[in-house]
Amino acid sequence: MQQHFHMAVWIDHHEARVFSFNADQSDKLVVHPEHPVRNIHHKANSIGSGHAAEDQDFYDKVAQHIRQAGAILVAGPANARIEFIKHLRSNDPALAQKINTVERTGRFTDAEFLAHAREYFSRHDRMTPLL
Repeated sequence: MQQHFHMAVWIDHHEARVFSFNADQSDKLVVHPEHPVRNIHHKANSIGSGHAAEDQDFYDKVAQHIRQAGAILVAGPANARIEFIKHLRSNDPALAQKINTVERTGRFTDAEFLAHAREYFSRHDRMTPLL
């Protein structure tokens, strides 16, 4: 995967789609957890919340692929995006600092998400002062 300054991650508990891009080019990588989360129903009179633990290895794999980015957009429909950010803040604060925004979104096609990410960074980059 070619590394560009801007990267975008669409993440849920089943996959992470990682895009590295500039205005003209893009590369995509899909990362899957080793043990995808399935719906777990809580049984009456049982111990525990009925929720599966977050897959920290999955978040580590995603982090590995975005490490070289300069600016990152993270999006997704559910709690996975929030858990991913918490994981980065705890385990890789320097990488967490590169996250520009975290957005709650629905499902996108790859082309729609890439267009959304390009539009976001186009607006953001114009607002960021040059040092």
